[in-house]
Amino acid sequence: MKVICGLGNPGSKYENTRHNIGFRVVDSFAKANDFPEFELKGKGLVSEKGQGFKKVILLKPQTFMNLSGEAVQKLLQFYKIEAKDLIVVYDDVDLPLGTLRYREKGSAGTHNGMKSLIQCLATLDFPRLRVGIESRGTTAPEQVPLDAFVLAPFLKEEEEALKIAIEEACQKLDQLL
Repeated sequence: MKVICGLGNPGSKYENTRHNIGFRVVDSFAKANDFPEFELKGKGLVSEKGQGFKKVILLKPQTFMNLSGEAVQKLLQFYKIEAKDLIVVYDDVDLPLGTLRYREKGSAGTHNGMKSLIQCLATLDFPRLRVGIESRGTTAPEQVPLDAFVLAPFLKEEEEALKIAIEEACQKLDQLL
């Protein structure tokens, strides 16, 4: 059994923000692979497909980014899943827009959602797929505070690169499964 968790913030206010790229990747993966509708279970929106060891669970925590670990921890405990069977998809402001980076384990860097996961799971040893959200457009990180930048929507001229990145992220998730 595997869990793919996309990090983001709940609600329409945050839907198209940079910080919600994890949700967007998981939504796209669900659609491309005919997952059922997401349902609220515990502290997250969940969609499940498959059986036994081939079961895949998609999770979008509804705890807001900084408390994402709570939702992930509860789901892993409920299903008795080890952290190594979790793949986390999230935004990375230190990577150029559309760049993907996969790692088997590592630190949280400056990402508060990942800090929450590491704290709640008490391990650094879980796979993660980072999606670059940094751009040198009019909202470049050095021009606005980091929190304002990640909570800003993507610019119209960034959408094509974003679309390609989401498709590539979904392909990577297919490979990892």
